[in-house]
Amino acid sequence: MRINFRNLTVQVVIGILLGIAVGFTFPAFGTELKVLADVFIKMIKMVIAPIIFFTVVIGIGSMGDMKKVGRIGGKALLYFEFITTFALAIGLLVVNFLQPGKGFDTSAAKGGDVSEFTKQAAETSHGAVDFLVSIVPENVVGALAEGQLLPILFFAVLFGLAAASLGEKAKPTIKMFENLTEIFFKVVNMIMKVSPIAAFGAMAFTIGKFGVGSLVSLGQLMAAVYTTMFLFIVLVLGAVAKYYGFSIFKFIAYIKEEILLVLGTSSSESALPKMMEKLEKYGCSKSVVGLVIPTGYSFNLDGTSIYLSMAAMFIAQAYGVDLSIWQQLTLLGILMLTSKGAAGITGSGFITLAATLAAFPMIPVEGMALLIGVDRFMSEARAITNLIGNGVATVVVSKSENEFHPNEHSLAVENTRYPIAK
Repeated sequence: MRINFRNLTVQVVIGILLGIAVGFTFPAFGTELKVLADVFIKMIKMVIAPIIFFTVVIGIGSMGDMKKVGRIGGKALLYFEFITTFALAIGLLVVNFLQPGKGFDTSAAKGGDVSEFTKQAAETSHGAVDFLVSIVPENVVGALAEGQLLPILFFAVLFGLAAASLGEKAKPTIKMFENLTEIFFKVVNMIMKVSPIAAFGAMAFTIGKFGVGSLVSLGQLMAAVYTTMFLFIVLVLGAVAKYYGFSIFKFIAYIKEEILLVLGTSSSESALPKMMEKLEKYGCSKSVVGLVIPTGYSFNLDGTSIYLSMAAMFIAQAYGVDLSIWQQLTLLGILMLTSKGAAGITGSGFITLAATLAAFPMIPVEGMALLIGVDRFMSEARAITNLIGNGVATVVVSKSENEFHPNEHSLAVENTRYPIAK
């Protein structure tokens, strides 16, 4: 079978493999290549804000049913809370069963510096009230300029509702936004052509800086985290997908290019624009995609939730801190709040872990130093799980609202009826 080297998926895979080889062979040079990934992610973030704004406004403005908008948003938030709580719980169950931190040598933590992360955690608001207040932008232009997803979404919903209430008067504006959206997606397609270079630079940096040796030293924890996320995707998300009449495996195959991009860059945000486009082609309505995907990047971080619960318990086990069932449930409650403050960008999970441990002093925060060497590797698993989780959530909400219209791109070949969509 001939390999099509013009295929973007093939190019990204080659970029990842070359990055690993360069990082392993020339670690110092590989570390310097991080700039390639940084520039690519900045280019992606450059177009995320306007795409989200235009998509949400077009969807709501065209829908014209304010009750339906509220219903879609309510269903999405309810689904997010249920699934992320389940993800946190499954992380606690697996880490208690495997106990990867038991008997771990904590002397390595003495030389580790976690002040950078604890400082960022202290400067970030993780309380429920602070989080809700932060959703409302002080300045719309500022929120767009800084790429703050939830404030942009909040304003876009208001703008879309206002446009819907105006009816015919707002149609020229909606049409203009549709044309602008097409232009922005063309820009995304241009940026995606350099994604293999970004994947190459990111992997060269990761291997060059942390080395393959760091994988071996904390291999048990990494294996536990990767296994848990795999089981969560196949069993939990797979069961949800089957209930709504589509295959999780076919869906993953459909978004394979976005998954490989996230694998290379360790950032689920890098695939956000293309993921929105793919879900619309899959059959989800523009309004549901525009509401669910951006909201999910703060409320539905399944991979981050699994990682946070397992990492916190790993540190507790490593330091011999025996937590009772009630203390673990308290930790679960804290994680339910702090996990909502994690963004879909590299390193945010580690900062959120610092905030969690600061609010739960029974687990020593200096234990985070044990994880610094492998956090980058686990961030890839977190980001991929987050991406798949948000994709499944969008299809679920679309089907439950009869806003899913299969077309030639859809992989929903089963004849299963969609129970809630009846």
